[in-house]
Amino acid sequence: MNLKETILVTGACGQIGTELVKALRQKYGKDSVIATDIREVTEALCSDGPYFKLDVLDKYALEKLTIDLHVTHIYHLAAVLSANGEKNPLGSWDLNMKSLLNVLEVARAENLKQVFWPSSIAVFGPDAPKELCGQDASTLPTTVYGISKIAGEHWCRYYNEQYGLDVRSIRYPGLISYSAQAGGGTTDYAVDIYHQALKSGRYQCFLSEETRLPMMYMPDAVRATLELMDAPSENITIRGSYNLAGLSFNPAELAATITNQLPDFKITYQPDARQQIANSWPGSIDDTPAKTDWNWKPEYDVYSMTTDMLQHLAETYHAEALQSK
Repeated sequence: MNLKETILVTGACGQIGTELVKALRQKYGKDSVIATDIREVTEALCSDGPYFKLDVLDKYALEKLTIDLHVTHIYHLAAVLSANGEKNPLGSWDLNMKSLLNVLEVARAENLKQVFWPSSIAVFGPDAPKELCGQDASTLPTTVYGISKIAGEHWCRYYNEQYGLDVRSIRYPGLISYSAQAGGGTTDYAVDIYHQALKSGRYQCFLSEETRLPMMYMPDAVRATLELMDAPSENITIRGSYNLAGLSFNPAELAATITNQLPDFKITYQPDARQQIANSWPGSIDDTPAKTDWNWKPEYDVYSMTTDMLQHLAETYHAEALQSK
């Protein structure tokens, strides 16, 4: 990127956006990365760089902002996630699909250089392999979130093939971060468990103890995104969305890594409606094309992630306690 290029991020206040905006600003400069979300503009949201309120369903507003600010790249992160999506399927479809089509159309019309859009392991259904689920495994999702993601992958490929738009995408596994609360997904337990471990010493998990799912620590997910976008165009062989693997574990295994550092921590299990969604997903992912095409390699294992999560969250809670006094 050169100094004249400008990145716009939608859904910037979400779990991924919170971290990705920070990383993009560190790499390209704070004034080159424009954060947008549906939230009202506040001093806090503008403190680290430009922020604008934007409804991505409003194509005119998106187009105007893109033109006025000379945007060259869009990272489109706004979405309704898996568990929340099942509460309002048609509304979730509208947000997830119309917003993507708005972004793709604006990017095409304004001849933008790149678009990033996240897909998900939710594209896989019960017929996909449970272990080392491959790039070309069957995609028959059981949730509106997964349906919207596989449809979005096809649209991304279409815009690349028909219009030459440089769209790139990753099928994220469950993401774990200390900077933002999870946003209504089936893998949210793997974030909340750390908060509850520090606050109360116990956690009631909404998935069964043996439910193994693909996961990834947010620093790895952010790095993967930046590495994918930096890769030479000729190296990108998949214009739908790349499988991406990091960690695979079940709630009992994750709890054991916490108990190793907080011996009094206790976990109980009471599966709810999210269990059915989790049962439809693979337990681990084969991401060979990502390794081959742009040299992807995760850095964190479940033990180093737990150490880092507990350290950062403990510091946060300590700081909050001091402020409240």
